[in-house]
Amino acid sequence: MRANASLLAAICLCMLMALMPPIALAAPFTVTVDGLDRGRFVNEQVYGGFGCHGDNVSPHISWTNVPPAAKSIVVTIHDPDAPTGGLGWTHWEVVNIPAWASSLEKGASGNAKLLPAGAMETLTDFGDSKYGGPCPPQGSAHRYIVTVSALSVQGIDVKAASSPALVAYQMHGKVIAQARYIARYYRMPE
Repeated sequence: MRANASLLAAICLCMLMALMPPIALAAPFTVTVDGLDRGRFVNEQVYGGFGCHGDNVSPHISWTNVPPAAKSIVVTIHDPDAPTGGLGWTHWEVVNIPAWASSLEKGASGNAKLLPAGAMETLTDFGDSKYGGPCPPQGSAHRYIVTVSALSVQGIDVKAASSPALVAYQMHGKVIAQARYIARYYRMPE
């Protein structure tokens, strides 16, 4: 009797599974930053100013498995550890990247030919609409959160002179998914 009940339950389960559509497990939305040394920025990407002596070259950033509903991408690099009373420091923002794009090339900042068509750099906390590399106070280590945001709109209504706060405001309610990578940098005391 018990064997018949188990067999009947197994048959019902198989029939139910056959009627249900297969569930596709999507690969995760991810971001990668190339040219780092074990997750740490190198001198090539470090800011050239404020006492830092780097080359200030924007890194190669790539992403995979963008959600199918995405219509545009925004990439930001933000330092939450900056001594700004909790505001952090925005090092780079690139907005209105077409959803088909999968990367920002190394050295793309300031070179429209290397940016995806339609993409635009907006203001950073350095006051420029271009990449500004890590430059924490001497003797301190900071995190640099690289975020790739997939948006539900073709683009956001900002200009190259738009602040990081305005970019965030325009993104509000339009973010479908985000992928994050945390890089680090320690500035040696001189």
